[in-house]
Amino acid sequence: MEQLLDPFGRKHDYLRISVTDRCNLRCVYCMPAEGMVFQPHEEIMSYEEIAETVSALAPMGLRKIRLTGGEPLVRKDLEQLVTMLSAIPGIEDIALTTNGMFLAKKAELLKQAGLKRVNISLDSLRQDRFAMITRGGEVEKVLEGIQAAVEVGFEPIKLNVVLMKGVNEDEIRDFLALTIDRPLHVRFIEYMPIGSASETWRQTYLPLTAVEDVCRESGWEVEAVEGPRGNGPAESRRIAGAAGTFGLIHPVSEHFCDNCNRLRLTADGHIKACLYWSDELHVRPFATAGDRDGIRSLFLKALGAKPKNHEMALALEHKQQSHTPTTRRMSQIGG
Repeated sequence: MEQLLDPFGRKHDYLRISVTDRCNLRCVYCMPAEGMVFQPHEEIMSYEEIAETVSALAPMGLRKIRLTGGEPLVRKDLEQLVTMLSAIPGIEDIALTTNGMFLAKKAELLKQAGLKRVNISLDSLRQDRFAMITRGGEVEKVLEGIQAAVEVGFEPIKLNVVLMKGVNEDEIRDFLALTIDRPLHVRFIEYMPIGSASETWRQTYLPLTAVEDVCRESGWEVEAVEGPRGNGPAESRRIAGAAGTFGLIHPVSEHFCDNCNRLRLTADGHIKACLYWSDELHVRPFATAGDRDGIRSLFLKALGAKPKNHEMALALEHKQQSHTPTTRRMSQIGG
């Protein structure tokens, strides 16, 4: 059967699935404080439609699934979807990206259903600042979720930190210190100009050289290492003798498009071959009809039009881009 290849020979074995556009938080880089219009429930893909889509793609080489949102744990009984996906032949790895607020309550059920690993968003360790960034979140609940993830045996456990100039760069050392005694993997991510963030990101963007500067100032010996399973685009490092690692993800300054292996499925059933561009194809009608050939054909069509790279860095330089950037917000596209 034809494989999931794009015109540049990149093999795609990884699908990020947004199961909802809703979230219990309103992070400043993801959603506006007010006025967010969510999609009606009937426009969101059912678990059966998602499983049908994955079943169609597995024979084409799909091996890895990541469930995202919005916040995926606001979707009722998410463990049922994990069970369904785990039963599909060829699917080897199912992961979850979450804000961690509900993870302590759901970790055991998700583990039993077949979830392998988790990424937890955590942009500050200080309650007042965390509440400001998330517009009301409780950092203690996230820390409880991290502990629950450790206890049930998720491996690896990654903490995603979006670095923002003037907001949380003074916590870089605190985040790095989390990796010394515990097998946690902190990933620092550049602030991206997507959706609501596109209006303010130039003022907030911070290059990840700031992380390297903190390591030098702290006198830490740092070594390049192979990242944990599912490391994706992160450049992995370890403080000498540490139990965990930290990673640098440069979507803007040093794009990782050359080895991109991921596709995205939005909560309302659109294929996005690239996170940044507006190009989308609606696959849900084929999933509803159980038309696996139609699903496969549409994914191949999406891949056939996938650009070589996302060109985010051109926005930093006020230069013309070759495609139209997406107007969807991060919460709507499973970013």
